[in-house]
Amino acid sequence: MLLWLYLAAGAVAPELAQAQSLMSGGIIKEIRIEGVQRIEPETVRSYMRVNPGDPFDPLRLDKSLKNLFSTGLFADVTLGREGGALIVTVVENPIINRISFEGNDRLEDDALGAEIVLRPRIVFTRTKAQSDTQRLLEIYRRAGRYAATVEPKVIQLAQNRVDLVFEINEGPLTTIRSINFIGNRVFSDSKLKDQITTIETAFYVFLTSNDTYDPDRLTFDRELLRRFYLQEGYADFRVQSVVAELLPDREGFIVTFTIEEGERQKFGKINTTATLPRLDPESLRRYVTPKEGAWYNAEEIEETIDNLTEVVGNMGYAFVDIRPRAERDRENRLIHVTFEIKEGPKVFVERIDIQGNERTLDRVVRREFRLVEGDAFNAAKMRRSRQRIRNLGFFSTVNIETQQGSAPDKILIAVEVEEQSTGDLTFGAGFSTSVGPIGNTGIRERNLLGRGQDLRLNFTLSGAQSQVDLSFTEPYFLGRNLAAGFDLFHIVSDDQERSFDSTRTGGSLRAGFSYNENLRHVVRYTIENQEIENVDANASLLVRDEEGQSLESTISHELRYDTRDSRFDPREGMVLRLRNELAGLGGDVFYIKSSVGGEYHYPLAEDWTISVDGEVGNIVGLGQDTRISDRYFVGGGNCRGFEFAGVGPRDRPTEDALGGKNFYSGTIELGFPLGLPDEYDIRGRIFTDICSSWELDNTNANVLDEPTPRVSVGAGISWQSPFGPIILDLGFAVVDEPFDQTELVNFSFGTQF
Repeated sequence: MLLWLYLAAGAVAPELAQAQSLMSGGIIKEIRIEGVQRIEPETVRSYMRVNPGDPFDPLRLDKSLKNLFSTGLFADVTLGREGGALIVTVVENPIINRISFEGNDRLEDDALGAEIVLRPRIVFTRTKAQSDTQRLLEIYRRAGRYAATVEPKVIQLAQNRVDLVFEINEGPLTTIRSINFIGNRVFSDSKLKDQITTIETAFYVFLTSNDTYDPDRLTFDRELLRRFYLQEGYADFRVQSVVAELLPDREGFIVTFTIEEGERQKFGKINTTATLPRLDPESLRRYVTPKEGAWYNAEEIEETIDNLTEVVGNMGYAFVDIRPRAERDRENRLIHVTFEIKEGPKVFVERIDIQGNERTLDRVVRREFRLVEGDAFNAAKMRRSRQRIRNLGFFSTVNIETQQGSAPDKILIAVEVEEQSTGDLTFGAGFSTSVGPIGNTGIRERNLLGRGQDLRLNFTLSGAQSQVDLSFTEPYFLGRNLAAGFDLFHIVSDDQERSFDSTRTGGSLRAGFSYNENLRHVVRYTIENQEIENVDANASLLVRDEEGQSLESTISHELRYDTRDSRFDPREGMVLRLRNELAGLGGDVFYIKSSVGGEYHYPLAEDWTISVDGEVGNIVGLGQDTRISDRYFVGGGNCRGFEFAGVGPRDRPTEDALGGKNFYSGTIELGFPLGLPDEYDIRGRIFTDICSSWELDNTNANVLDEPTPRVSVGAGISWQSPFGPIILDLGFAVVDEPFDQTELVNFSFGTQF
C-alpha cells in the first residue's frame, strides 16, 4: 500500500508526528521522481539531501522538501514511501506565455513592464505576482493615484502555460484637499502656505502637479518652513511632525504640519577671528552681513560664509575653513556670532563626474568649470561653476555635490543635470499702417548636436519686406575660450509707399573672448551690399540721394562688463556696454558710430527687483553724410509706448522715419511677484521709459525733427508658460511729439519644441 506523507509547513503536530514515525526506519533503496514535464528528474534529485543507501531520516527529508519548495519551480511537492522506495511527486509551476496590462491610460505598458520582475518565458509563482502587484501600486502612488487598484488574473493555457493579466483601475488623482498648521502663533496659515511647494487643489490648478500628495515634496516643505523661520529670527523653530491623512474615499489627503515657533531673537555681538598668517580679520568686516541688534537671520550667516570664503580664497589662501560660533544669551534673546577663519584641510579635486546629460557632451559641461581635476578645492569657484552651467540654458536643474575621494585629501565633484529643450520655434504677428501685416518665424537650436553650438534661422515677411537671417556660433573655437561664428542675411524691401525699394545682402565674421569672469570683448567684421532702386520721382531729396548701390565694409567691437546673477531673469548685478564701429575699410561708405549703455538690478526684497537701464549713441560721417540705414531708430523694445522707429526725424510728406544721428533711451522698472504660486513663474512689472532720437546731416523744411525727450509709462507681465515665454506690455506715451507714432500693446510669444 502506497502511503503519501505531506511534510509541508503548517501541518498540525499530530500529523507531523505520525509522518515522522512512518518515515523512520529502513534504508532508501531508490528515489523515484514523478510529475515532471519540463524539468529533468536529475534536477529534482540535485536538491535532495538524501540518496539511495541513506536511511529514512525525517530531518533530512524535511530539509529536502524545503529545498524543492525554495526553488520556485514547483507549485506543490509531496514525499511518499513505498517499501524501500522514496517517491517524490512534484507539480511544476507554469511558464508565463504573455504579460499584459488592462485599464491603464495614464501610465504606458512599457513603464509598468519595466517595474515588475515577472517576464514572459519564465516560471510563474503567486508570490512574485503578488510582489509585482505591490510594485505597480507603488508606481501609481508615486504618480499621485492612491485610489488605484491592481488585480492579477491568470489564464490557464495548454502545456502548463499561463497568460498573466494585470487588471488596473487607475482611479482619480489623489489631491491635497486641505493643508493645516498647528502651533503657529506669529504667522498665519496662508503665510505659511506661501512658503511651501505643496498646494491645495482648486479648479484653477491645472498646470502643476503640486496639489498631489508626494512624501518627498513634504520633506522638502519641512526644510522650506525651517529656512523661512530661521530667516525671520526664530532660531529655535522646529517641525515636530507632518501627518498626511488619506480620506475615506481615497481621493484626497489632509496634510497637517505641527510646528514649534520658539521665541524671536536678535543678533548680539558680531566678531571675526583668524589664525591664518598675515590676515587681518578687521579688514574683512565689510564682508560680514549680519548687524548687531538686527533680527537673527540664518541666511545672512550663510551669505557671510560665502563672502569670506571667496574673499580669503582670492587672497591666495587655497585651503580655508570658516565656521560661525554662536553663543546664546537666552535672557536677552540675543545670539552672539563669531566667524572663525582657520586653515582648512588640504583637499584636491580628484575627479569630476557628470550625470544626466544624455544629449549634451561631457566637455560642454566640463569647460564651464572653474575647477579642473588636480586643483585645490575652492568653494567659491565651485559656486561660480554652477552658475555658469545654469547660464548655458541647456538644463532645467543643475545640482553639484562633493563626495569623499579615494583618499582623505581628495574629493569627487558630482554633477547631476536634467536636460531641457534647447530648440525654439518662435512666431510673431502684427499689423502696421505703413507696412501692413507682419509675420515672423524663427528656428533656433542653442545646443546643436549636444556640442553647445548655436544655430539660428529667421524668416520675416510683411507687406513691404522679406528677410532671411542665418547665424552660427561655436562657443569654444579650436577648444579655446574663444566664441567664433558667422552671420548671413538677405533683406528685400518692396515698399513704394516709402518711395523706394531696397535689397541688402551681406555677412559677418565675429569672435569673442573673456578677460575674466565678468569682462568680455567681441570683435566683428561685416560686409554688406545695399541697393536702393525704383525711387519715386516725388520722393524726399534725402531718399533720392541714396539711390543706387553701395558697398559697406565695417569693423566693430563691443566691450561688456557683466555681473548679473542671471542672463535670462536678472535679479541682482549690473552690465556695462561700450560699442564702436568704423566703416571704410574698403567699400564706399565711411562713418564712426559709438554707443555706451548699461543696466543695474537691485533686489529690494524677496522677488522684488528694481532695474535701471540706459544707453546713448552717436554716428558721425567721415567726409560724407550718414545714410538712413546707418542712423539710430528708437521705439518698440527700447521705448515702449512707441512703435519701432516711432521716435526721431521723420519726412513730412511721407511720414517715413529717417533715423537720427544721436539717440538716448532709459528705463526704470520695478519687477514683482503677482501672488500666484511660484510654479507658474508669472511676474509683473511697472516701468517708465524716456528716449529721444534727433539730428540729420542736412535738414530742410520737409523734415520733422525735435530733440525733446519722449516719456512713456506702463505695466506688463511675463510668463514662462509651458508653451514658451510670453511677454505683454501696455505702454502709454505721456510726452511725445505730434509726428511720433505710438502703440499701446507690445506683445511677444515664443514656443519651444
